[in-house]
Amino acid sequence: MLMSASSDFIALCREQIALLTQGLGATLSIVYLTQELVEAPSSEAKLIPVVIYPETALLPPGEETAEVTVVHKQLQVGNVFILPNDRRRLLTAESESPTSSQQSEASQPHLKEEYLFSGNQIVLPLVYEGVMMGLLVTGRQDRAWNEHEESQIQQIAQTLAIACILDQRRAWFEEQLREQQILQEKQRDLLDNLLHQFRNPLTALRTFGKLLLKRLRPGDSNRDVANSIVRESDRLQELLQQFDQVIDLTETDLAPLHLPEHEVFVEATIQKDAKPPLLLPGTGDKTVDCSLADILEPLLISAKAIAQERKLKLITEIKHNSPLVRANIKALREVLTNIIDNALKYTPTGGKILIQAGQEKANFQGIAISDNGPGIPPEDLEHLGERHYRGVQAQTEIPGTGLGLAIAKQLIEQMQGKIEVFSPAINSKLTSPNAPGTTFIIWLPKV
Repeated sequence: MLMSASSDFIALCREQIALLTQGLGATLSIVYLTQELVEAPSSEAKLIPVVIYPETALLPPGEETAEVTVVHKQLQVGNVFILPNDRRRLLTAESESPTSSQQSEASQPHLKEEYLFSGNQIVLPLVYEGVMMGLLVTGRQDRAWNEHEESQIQQIAQTLAIACILDQRRAWFEEQLREQQILQEKQRDLLDNLLHQFRNPLTALRTFGKLLLKRLRPGDSNRDVANSIVRESDRLQELLQQFDQVIDLTETDLAPLHLPEHEVFVEATIQKDAKPPLLLPGTGDKTVDCSLADILEPLLISAKAIAQERKLKLITEIKHNSPLVRANIKALREVLTNIIDNALKYTPTGGKILIQAGQEKANFQGIAISDNGPGIPPEDLEHLGERHYRGVQAQTEIPGTGLGLAIAKQLIEQMQGKIEVFSPAINSKLTSPNAPGTTFIIWLPKV
């Protein structure tokens, strides 16, 4: 896991460095963090300075973030690491030779000599439970450290190590919360999609049951079967409505967690992978060459039955010799079902719905679905395709989840197609000033 440092941790580092400066007379102190948590002992780690005192101190170029050797070429006294006096840099890469070091220092005349260690330096690793998280480097030039002072410095290093591991655990738990929230949102979206896909065939079954009842004579023994189909369909719809109420989460529940505005990070946290696609109809299926008329045929059977039950007039204009399109058949059926279902649902009794297949535009073939319903207000048009957005329709008694168009839009984009929406509808023969209607055109690439 990549290391991060919160503003609270940095504040604690400054307080501990103040103890070194005011209590022990340290003239320079630096707290480094490793870029990643490493097992201790470790010979190499990438270190990043997070707090430097005094702030005017300069580090040689390349040492602000560099691969450095922490243990090698250092004299070890107990748990205290002392840099050799002939090496004036704070941290020296193992592969660097004395000659290159001297040349580098000679070429940097702007560095302040008083801030480069030449003696009386202590380097303590920040280690807790076998994990190394960084270094505490401190020193003074007027006198050496005695045993009591070294003990105090070790205690400060241990305090920083414990604070650092607690800070990392906080960041880890926060990351886990984020991941849990993302997972919760994915599960909610998946469940919404599956429930929405379940509603359309359920509506069709209920309609078929009602039509069957009308065609059976009063004494027919099959009427009980047809009544049972309608009754159980109604029961399933009631259960779906109750289920929607139980799982209905507010926007606040689904809002991502945010750090307080004052939080400051010195290194990036774990990077998130791209969100995997939701489970949608046709997921994993390949696109194939297909005829729009053939795909529409079984859908129109259900649509005509529902239109008849709702006292709507369904008009179809299908060109059977149109060029083939490239599409995912299951996904395209879901798209057409959702848009046709919307036309049937939002067109008032006595209204008309027109389905035209064979529209052409550049390298696309299209299916136009028009109605003479109330139309879509301009302020809602720009939000079409957003999950759970219903706009003005949310104020009506017409049931809906605001998912049909969102699912349709996502599926069509996966097939390299697009959806155009016109309100008022573009067919003037179908509409009137009191019934402006809406036209949806689904465009798919020609073969």
